[in-house]
Amino acid sequence: MLYGIKLMSSPKTAVLGNALGAGAMLAAIAVALLEAGILTYPLLWAGLGVGTALGWVAAVKVLMIQMPQMVAALNGLGGGASALVGLVLALQGEAVGAFAHFTTGLTIAVGALTFGGSALAAAKLHGVVSQRPQELPRHAAVVTVVTVLSLASLFFAGRTAAFVQLILALVFGVLLTMRVGGADMPITISLLNSLSGVAGAIAGFPLKNPLLVAVGGIVGASGFILTQIMCRAMNRSLLSILTGRTTVTGTPSRESGLEAPTQAASACQWEQALAEAERVAIIPGYGMAVAQAQLQVKELIDLLEAGHKEVKVGIHPVAGRMPGHMNVLLAEVDVPYEKLHDMEAINEFLPGADLAIVVGANDVVNPAAMAQPGTPIYGMPIIRADLAKHVMVLNYDTQPGYAGVPNSLYEEPHVSLLLGDAKETLEKVLGFLRQPQKEVAGGRPSAEAGKFLSQAEQVIIVPGYGMALAAAQHQVRELVDVLQGRGIQVKIGIHPVAGRMPGHMNVLLAEVDIPYDMLYTLDEINPEFSSTDVVLVVGANDVVNPAAQTAEGTPIYGMPILSVSDARHVVVCNLDRSPGYAGVPNALYNMPHCLFVEGDASQTLREIISVLTEQG
Repeated sequence: MLYGIKLMSSPKTAVLGNALGAGAMLAAIAVALLEAGILTYPLLWAGLGVGTALGWVAAVKVLMIQMPQMVAALNGLGGGASALVGLVLALQGEAVGAFAHFTTGLTIAVGALTFGGSALAAAKLHGVVSQRPQELPRHAAVVTVVTVLSLASLFFAGRTAAFVQLILALVFGVLLTMRVGGADMPITISLLNSLSGVAGAIAGFPLKNPLLVAVGGIVGASGFILTQIMCRAMNRSLLSILTGRTTVTGTPSRESGLEAPTQAASACQWEQALAEAERVAIIPGYGMAVAQAQLQVKELIDLLEAGHKEVKVGIHPVAGRMPGHMNVLLAEVDVPYEKLHDMEAINEFLPGADLAIVVGANDVVNPAAMAQPGTPIYGMPIIRADLAKHVMVLNYDTQPGYAGVPNSLYEEPHVSLLLGDAKETLEKVLGFLRQPQKEVAGGRPSAEAGKFLSQAEQVIIVPGYGMALAAAQHQVRELVDVLQGRGIQVKIGIHPVAGRMPGHMNVLLAEVDIPYDMLYTLDEINPEFSSTDVVLVVGANDVVNPAAQTAEGTPIYGMPILSVSDARHVVVCNLDRSPGYAGVPNALYNMPHCLFVEGDASQTLREIISVLTEQG
């Protein structure tokens, strides 16, 4: 069990650690049942069967977006099980002695408190009841009375006392959780998880089961440590969270006139900022979870990195509705764990970042936490998205977060708001990134291609069968001469199956007297692409298609390709965007650093040469 917990501290070994922990718990159950000698009871096996079936159904049916309420429900079931054990012991009169009576009552109290609090937490997270903090009239007085009565009931034994303990603890759990707002739910769930372990540990005393005491103690201690870590990260006390002092009740007001003007004013700014950014931070929040936009975030990361941008994802310790909520959602879509950075690390990155993209996060990026004393979030550490050169906020609207404090980030002059469902606004951003760069001052893609080539220091030309069809080898030779005349280093990469016969490209290029020592094989040229300014693809398709590395089940999957997408810029001179002979759409064409110059290769090369010649 302990070794499993140790393994779960690392993402690389977490799955194994979880399996070991589950296996250890199964072994503990088996040992307990063997010791009690009740393995022949049919009711026992029926209970095990029902529990296993329910667990399996939950594992298969529950979506990742529903994981917070699932965790809350499991915490509640753990506490409820302990409470039932204590209740049965009390009703059967098996607790003998003052210590046994006291621990039995305490088991009922802590277990029922955990069940009541977790049930309400799960209901809040599932949207059955409002996620905003709620209070009864004279709430503090009611809590005080229930607390005193609960403590007093522990000193009484008997059936009546047991039921009183059960009811008071259930009420106390509900009273405790109802004042917690949605943004503080991760800390509350962590605390309830700890209490479920504590309830199990206490139940071990009247049962005289040291294994239950030990395992429950481990769960209780680890959960409480996590709770304290999260409270410190938020610069809040656990008491202030449980008493509702970190949120504002009631309906938050919207800053009038903020939404539309800001969004309209920044409509063009974000596109330019996105295109020009080299260092990008992505900051997800609960809005990403609500919109189930984690897949779009993954694609955003991929497209940005395909454009040779440095991308880091910043995770606030309480982003979402359970500990590690953002980590779980991003792991679901295979975002590498190494790309996820904690608050301290991402805050070191942000002052030098060109762009910060906020996806569904609010309170955790609100600068008011540093500037507005007296507000519920004042003093709470935040992710400093405001320090980036430009900020894109993809939130549903401009209303305050669960703390009820208007977000001053929205009013900053370097911030662009893209309001609406995060999945839809991300699709808008992705649509922009998928578009190949087209128009420039000259109005033609060939003019942009000429601009790239004129500014390059290293160029690699990749010919294919389209060059042969267009008989464009003469233009390739002319382009090589023009580039070399500018002092640009030129190499030519030849794929072993480019063309329609072995050595097809070599023969055509030899025909126009291109020196053989300029031609490089696939293995020789692939390491060069990452340090190359521009790759010019002339009539090649399947042999440069990145889908060969990712699209399982397609005819080209697993085929070695020329890694042209690694270059800083890629110019493709192909007849059209149709798939090659393998019938697989070319993923290269949609990459943000790819410029597609459509048409007959000999003609488009002439246009590019003309642009270079005019530039002198």
